[in-house]
Amino acid sequence: MTNSLTVAVLGPGGTGGLLAALLSRSGHRVICLAREATADALRRTGITVRSPQFGDFTAPVEADTELREPVDACLITVKHTALDAALTRVPPAALGDALAVPLLNGVEHPAALRAGYRPDRVAPAVIRVESTRTAPGVIEHGSPFTEVDLAGQTVPRARLDALADHLTASGVNARVAGDETAALWAKMAFLAPFALLTTRYGVPLGEARTRHRAELEALVAEAAAVGRASGAPTDPAGALARYDAFPPAAKSSMQRDAEAGRPLELDAIGGALLRAAERHGVPVPVTERLVRELRDSGH
Repeated sequence: MTNSLTVAVLGPGGTGGLLAALLSRSGHRVICLAREATADALRRTGITVRSPQFGDFTAPVEADTELREPVDACLITVKHTALDAALTRVPPAALGDALAVPLLNGVEHPAALRAGYRPDRVAPAVIRVESTRTAPGVIEHGSPFTEVDLAGQTVPRARLDALADHLTASGVNARVAGDETAALWAKMAFLAPFALLTTRYGVPLGEARTRHRAELEALVAEAAAVGRASGAPTDPAGALARYDAFPPAAKSSMQRDAEAGRPLELDAIGGALLRAAERHGVPVPVTERLVRELRDSGH
């Protein structure tokens, strides 16, 4: 393993805070980028993680309101609803040659990032984890897994491999995915039905997959069809099997946002799925109805 990295984390919430703490614990230099109050708290107390997978620990981090020095990579871990405002903390000149690694839901953000930063340094990634920030610098990690797929066909492969190796050494199950479209759509095809159904009915996954089984199956089939039309292999039967294996109390991040009164990533997930369906002429009536009902209910 090569020497340690300097990594910026834009948005040290449930996902970013967990990754920041794990990388710091492994000996890397971590700079969290956040609002002044959050940055102050992180400088004082570090990040505390409570986790069945990683144990309970506190790791020191640096923090600032803006990137002001060179880093090896910047993990972009804000919610899609906050992306535009958050990116003002990462001036393109400061990012320079560093990898920009968005771990966002949806499929439309890589193009936007490539318009603002070096296109051959934008490395879209997907993360599978259930992790929540309960206070600045306090992370509750609930899932027994933390998996990251890194992609980006135009990014130097050695850079991706090195980051994946460092993440894996820190405890994350990280790998380099061969195909960016496939990686993003695999997450989208799994996430969209889960997020839309649990949020629409306000129930955890166990109830959604039993009481609303027919809708779940229809949503999975629709998302898979759009993924295939977009050039990604999808596995609807595998997605259903994964839902059935999840703990029944599991909730989607969109549902948690709805319960907390936060803005929903409805457009990044449901809206993006509908736009792709329209582009490719794929009918998605159940997805359309749930997105419409969620929008009509004030989301």
